[in-house]
Formats: sequence, C-alpha cells, structure tokens
Amino acid sequence: MIAASALAIQTPKPQASSSDIRELRERYQAAGQAHLLTFFDDLSPAEQAKLFEQLQSLNVERVNRIHQKATTCPSPMLNSQSATLEPLPESCFDSILEASKDKIQEWQTIGLNQMAQNKVAVILLAGGQGTRLGSSAPKGCYNINLPSSKPLFQLQAERIVKLQQLAQQQPGAVANVTIPWYVMTSGPTRPATVAFFQENDYFGLSSENIVFFEQGTLPCLTFDGKIMMESKSQIAVAPDGNGGVYASLRGTGVLANMAERNIEYLHAYCVDNCLVRVADPVFIGYCVQKNADCGAKVVRKTAPEEPVGVVCLRNSAFNVIEYSEIDADVAHAINPKNGQLSFGAANIVNHFYTLDFLNRVESFEGDLEYHIARKKIKSLDFQTGEVIAPKQVNGMKLEMFVFDVFPFTERMAVFEVDRREEFSPLKNAPGTGQDCPETSRRDILQQHVRFIEAAGGKIVIGEDDEQIEGAPTLELSPLVTYSGEGLSIVAGKSIRTPIKINSLEELARAVF
Repeated sequence: MIAASALAIQTPKPQASSSDIRELRERYQAAGQAHLLTFFDDLSPAEQAKLFEQLQSLNVERVNRIHQKATTCPSPMLNSQSATLEPLPESCFDSILEASKDKIQEWQTIGLNQMAQNKVAVILLAGGQGTRLGSSAPKGCYNINLPSSKPLFQLQAERIVKLQQLAQQQPGAVANVTIPWYVMTSGPTRPATVAFFQENDYFGLSSENIVFFEQGTLPCLTFDGKIMMESKSQIAVAPDGNGGVYASLRGTGVLANMAERNIEYLHAYCVDNCLVRVADPVFIGYCVQKNADCGAKVVRKTAPEEPVGVVCLRNSAFNVIEYSEIDADVAHAINPKNGQLSFGAANIVNHFYTLDFLNRVESFEGDLEYHIARKKIKSLDFQTGEVIAPKQVNGMKLEMFVFDVFPFTERMAVFEVDRREEFSPLKNAPGTGQDCPETSRRDILQQHVRFIEAAGGKIVIGEDDEQIEGAPTLELSPLVTYSGEGLSIVAGKSIRTPIKINSLEELARAVF
C-alpha cells in the first residue's frame, strides 16, 4: 500500500545461498510442486533470483489447501435444492422506493453526521481493464463521451469532493472533513491508474487521502492441482477475484491505515457504475441506524429471467445466488404482501462494512469458498521446455467473490434503491446498446434533466442539441450537485440545451 503522495522504495534483496535453494526445493517437494524448479539450473542468475523470490514468497501449502477445498467441496448447484432458498427477512430490508421523504432525510442526516466526524471512507474496486470497451487502459480512465469528457474516475472523485463539502456544513463538523479513498488496482493496472491520478492532480482531492493498493493473485493450476508456469522463470498467476479485497486490505496495511484515521464505516463499490453514489450518506445512515456490520445496496429485478445474482438466504445464511442457480418456480415467486418478486433483490456490488467486520474476516477466511474458472492458459510444457498456447481448456483460475463474506455477517442490512438513479454499469463495447458507453452517457444526462425538473426548472431543447441516445444534452458537474440538492436557483426558470454546468455561478447565468 502507498498513499498517492508517497514513493515505493525498492531495496535490493540478498542473493539466495545454496542452502536457501536446497530448503526451497525440499519445501516444494513436500508440497508436490517440485516441478516448478525443473529448469532452475538452466536459468541466468537474474532469472534464478526472480524465480526464487516468487517461490519463497508464495504460500504453496495454502494454494494446495485452496485447490483441495475448491475441487472436493464445490458449492452445490441450487436447481435441485431450491427449498434451501428463502427470501430476505423483512427485518433487514428497506426500500428507498417505499420510504417517506422524512425517513430518507433522517438516514441522510445520520450518514452526513458520520462523515462530518471523519468516520467514513471509501473502497473502490478498480482492478479491471477496459478490454471489452476496446481500451487497454484501466476501466476508470474510460471516457463515456459526456459533454465534459470526464472519465469515470473523475466523476467519482468529484462526488467525494462535493460530499465533503456537504458534510462540512453539518453542525459540529470537524475542521477539515475528509473521506479517504482506497483504490484497489491489479498489478497490470496500478502504474497506469496512479499515473492517471497524478496527471489530473487527483481530481481536486488531496493526494494524502487517496491510497492505492493491489489486488492479490493466485497461481493458475492444472486440474490435478499442479501450479502452472508461463515461462521457465515465471509462475502463471491470475487475480484472485474481487473477493480478494479482504486479504489485500489486511496484507497491504490498509486496515491499519483506516484504524489510524479512526475510520468506522466503509462504502465499497465497482468502478464501472457511472451513477454510483460514492459514500452515499443515505445508505451509510441506513446501515448505521440498523446497527449493521455489513450491508448491500440492491436494485429491483426487471423480470424473473433477468440474468443477475440476487441477495437472499441460502441455508438460513445471507448470500448472493446467481441466476443460473435458481429454478424457474423460485425465480417467478411473488411476495403476496407487495406484489414484487420474492427473489428480486438484484446484487450490484455496492456494499457497506464496519471496520470491525473487515478486521473479523481473517477469523473465517479459511471457510470462504473459492470459485473455479476453467480457462485456456498459455503455459510451459515441462517435457519440452516450450510455452504452449492451448486450443482447449487446460487449467483453472481460482477466485473469490466480494459477497462471499455475507454468510458470516451478524447484522446484515439490505437497501433497495432506484435503478435509474443509481445503477448503470459499463460492461460492453460501444454500439452494443446495453450496458455500454452510450447507455452510460444517456443515463447520466437523463438524470441531470430530472434533477433540474425536480427543482422546479424547465428544460428547453435548443435547435443545435443533437440529443444523442434521445437524452437532452444537459450535464451537471458533481461539484454542482451530488444527488439533486442545492438547485433551488432554477425554480420557476428555464435552461436551454445543449449545455454543461461546472458551478452554481454558471447555472445562475444559464437560467432565464
């Protein structure tokens, strides 16, 4: 872990002695992974040092345990065990769609008060690249073609800036309200992510309050559990899934950093949701009021067949069940009290935690499930010494999901929000028409129109407004409004599109 303002200093490691290498061979022989040293004697001194460091730092015994558990105790498919599924208990569930304005304001005030005391921080899961979008850059760098050309990272950073300002206005606020931002990258995306923040002056945030840390990795394995290599001097590894965030938080010193800052509550989310309400004070306040140790924000499923995971009970424990694991009768079940789907709480990877809960994960980490992803993995042939690109699936990557901790929560809270206001994921290539850059842009612009209209303003569509994707071209900077508040200046007035507004002063000049 490093703060954005810090530099990582690498000190040279002493060369391994012959006894060190002998002990390593014995350790890997005992673990049944001695093949990793097959070509060790043929390597250059630099390559030997590289491989030795990898093997020395790898907990090979843990890798063996993970493989054994994943392959001998697989999570059962629930199609034949639908009786083990139960809807969410009413006691842990509330919906912003059904809540009164007074109740929503109450939750928001509680959340802002926690932020005003510097008790809230944010965890961003940002390890992915924009490969499906046709970009090799980190996904957070992606420009969805808003009028401002702001990338996802900037939209989210400016929401934090605005939220700090709103919390600063709370009675009894500390002198300098800060919401630290902990950004989890992958190994390949870290340099580009850090550089992007530096080049953009951290988007108006203090570099001291942005902390980058890396997602963990696990070796790729053959189906019989042998660790694969991508070359004679390099183990083949893959990210350990977004559920690896818990071990990374601990191992990189982030949890200790949070404790030093006296953080009590965390909001975690994925980078690809352009509508995400970062550190949402309503969600934070709701979870604090419920005394929850873990919380999940969900949206209502659009149909029983929608291919999303749902938050529910499995064997009396909270869990996320994938759509493929729910049979049709269960998926179509209706709650007679409200007419909604009984299993309709769609997971959007948007979570609340107490710091105490994140620290407790270590105590049950050994019980967490790893999921197998069968892949074509380019790897070293130990007979020929050649690297082979397979035409068929030849190995596995093991990963954990961020929601795998849900069964271990003691006080879970599930909060349903309005999909059109808070969830528009960026998953697919431009032009696909669903969860793509065009829909992300449209959803933000349509939301900003609703903000103006809810404040009593009128949108006048200008002749030169192309209305791409059918949305009037009106963009409000997050520095102007976080979620539609503070726009009374437009009441009874009009604003003409196309227009982008960067400040309340610009807004005042734009209305007529």
